[in-house]
Amino acid sequence: MDINKYDLIVVGGGILGTFHAYHALLKGLKVLQLEKDNFPISSTVRNFGQVVPSGMSGKWFDYGVRGLEIYKAIQKEMDISVRNNGSIYIASDHDEVQIAHELSTHYKQVGYEHELWSKEQILAAYPMMHADYVKEAIVFKQELSVEPEMMIHRLHQYMQSKFEKYTLRFNKTVMACEDYADSVKITTSDLETFQADKVVICNGYEFKVLYRSLFEDSGLKISKLQMMRTKPMKTMHLPGNILTGLTLRRYESFEEYCPSFHKIAVPEHYKELRENGIHILFKQAVDGSIIIGDSHEYAKGSQLEELGFSINSHINELMLMEANRILPMNHNMIASTWAGFYAQHKNEILEVDVSDRIHVRTGIGGKGMTASAGYAEQSIKQLFG
Repeated sequence: MDINKYDLIVVGGGILGTFHAYHALLKGLKVLQLEKDNFPISSTVRNFGQVVPSGMSGKWFDYGVRGLEIYKAIQKEMDISVRNNGSIYIASDHDEVQIAHELSTHYKQVGYEHELWSKEQILAAYPMMHADYVKEAIVFKQELSVEPEMMIHRLHQYMQSKFEKYTLRFNKTVMACEDYADSVKITTSDLETFQADKVVICNGYEFKVLYRSLFEDSGLKISKLQMMRTKPMKTMHLPGNILTGLTLRRYESFEEYCPSFHKIAVPEHYKELRENGIHILFKQAVDGSIIIGDSHEYAKGSQLEELGFSINSHINELMLMEANRILPMNHNMIASTWAGFYAQHKNEILEVDVSDRIHVRTGIGGKGMTASAGYAEQSIKQLFG
């Protein structure tokens, strides 16, 4: 047997590529996964680590719900940092309360478990929140969070220990992917070659090495997000995914299922925040630090450089001011700040079949942590029957 021949090669070591590898392995396939860096450093590790199907609509909601099951099943076998602390969307005014109730009506119809909380219930659970911000909330106790900088590494470790047919190689930049009659030949930058029956390319926002011409007019956009992390806050206890009024005014589930979504006015204090794509989320890490964010700036997929890598201090100031409307936050609490990037597409994901054997699956956007596990399961079923 040719040791360099596989049933599937996955290009990309992030969450989307890794779950493609995982579901192929469950089918008994021999899988090679190639990652260009020493370890994943892009979208998969630069996010909140929130697994929130409640924010999705259509098939992406279904993928997210399936993802909850997959994460929980893996967590039972190995600690990959999954925590079942739920999600809470906090409404701060009458209009946000209205769309929270409308989303509740939808989820009652489809049978997705949730609760509506009063102001008193919210403040009992989160007594450090400013009472004048809190009105009501919609709560999903079944939803999950993970530690993004930790989870992907532990998931790789889990797969390496569980599946004999899994090979993971780092520092392998794929430079060429050539289709032959009965296989695909992969060539890396150090001129190592591999062969496979099929290749799935989950390359995030790296469009300049492999199939550049394909991505030039693909409709992909790059989103730049700014986030902040506090010092460990031993006096604050913030379990779960905490999403706020601006999130209710942004997430697709509210837009899709709430009749009032497009009718409600934008308060004056939200306008500059909206112009910078800001909506405020909080998630507390295991060390007690709190991630705060985020913002959204956009460029064409082939023009990442236009976004730059610097941190816009005014955007951080806007986020911190809004965060302080919700929780007591100030500059002295902030330990670090960074920019994350992800690729997104107007069709929710970019699916291109270069040939019968070479398949591009990228641009899942901000849905990656929630929907990748369920989406990749369906993708592998389609590719391998």
